[in-house]
Amino acid sequence: MNLMPKTLFLILLLLIKNMFAQVESSGVSSNEIFVIDSYITPEKPHKLIVSFSTDDSSTSVIVLQNIKTFIVSNSFTDNHKIEIELDGIKSDSTVLKYFLSARSKNGVETKSDLYEVELPRDISLTEANDVNWTQMCLGGLVYAIPGIEYVGMDGGEYLGLYKELPVWSFYSGGYNYPQGYFGIEYAHYLSAPRQNFLRFGYKHIFQFDQLKYISPGLSLFGDFKGYNGLSAEISVGLFQIKNIFTFYTRYRYNFQLKQSSSFYEFAFGLYANFFSFNF
Repeated sequence: MNLMPKTLFLILLLLIKNMFAQVESSGVSSNEIFVIDSYITPEKPHKLIVSFSTDDSSTSVIVLQNIKTFIVSNSFTDNHKIEIELDGIKSDSTVLKYFLSARSKNGVETKSDLYEVELPRDISLTEANDVNWTQMCLGGLVYAIPGIEYVGMDGGEYLGLYKELPVWSFYSGGYNYPQGYFGIEYAHYLSAPRQNFLRFGYKHIFQFDQLKYISPGLSLFGDFKGYNGLSAEISVGLFQIKNIFTFYTRYRYNFQLKQSSSFYEFAFGLYANFFSFNF
C-alpha cells in the first residue's frame, strides 16, 4: 500500500480518537426526561401537545407511531414543547403512541418510555391506503444506485461498483440511525485481477454533532474462487438526502488470509436501512 492511503487512514483514526476524547473529557452524565403535559386538544383541528423537561440542556425530537419524527428543539434547552396537527397522522388504534428522544451537549442521548394518548371520539384515524407509488418508485430507484469504489490491487488501480444491503439493524435509544447492523455487500471491480466479491459483516454507528456518523466495521469476504479474507473499514456519513439516504465515504483494507496479497478501497455511496429487519 502506498503512502497516500496510509496517511489518509491515519488522519481518520486521529479524528475519531480526538472526538471520543472530547466526549470523555466533557464528563458524560445521565439525562432524564420528565413529561409535564401530554394531551390532544378537543377542538378542531385536533393537535397533540406535549411539553417536557430534561436534566441537561438538550436538543429533542418526538417520534409518533414509530414512523414520523418531528423536531421539538433544535437548540439546547431544558424546557421542550411541541404542537402537532393530527391531520395526516395514520393509526389503526384508538390511541396515539409516541416516544421522546433528547441529546445533550456532551452527546448523551436519552430515549423515553413509549407513551399513549387517547384519541378524541370524533377522530377516525385509519391505516393509510393512499400510497404514493411515484415516491416509492423514485426512492427504490435511488436506493438501487450502486456505490463507486477506487481500488488498489496487485500494484494496479481500478474502479469498482458495489451495493450494500443492511439486513439486521439494532436500535438503542437513537432515532436517526441504528446502533449497528449486519449487512451483505456485492462488489465488482472493473478490469481488476479479481473482480467479484461478496461480503458479510458488522458495522457499528457512532453519531456526532459535527458529522452524521462515524462507523467502523469488520467483514468477511470471498471471490467465489478461493480468495477469502477479512476486511477492516471506517465510514463517515456526510449529509442526508430527504432524511432517508445518507451520503457517506469509506476507507477499507482487505487482508487475505492464506497469502500476503491484500488490497485497499476508497468508496462513496448511499446508506439507508428501510429494507432491514429492526431490533
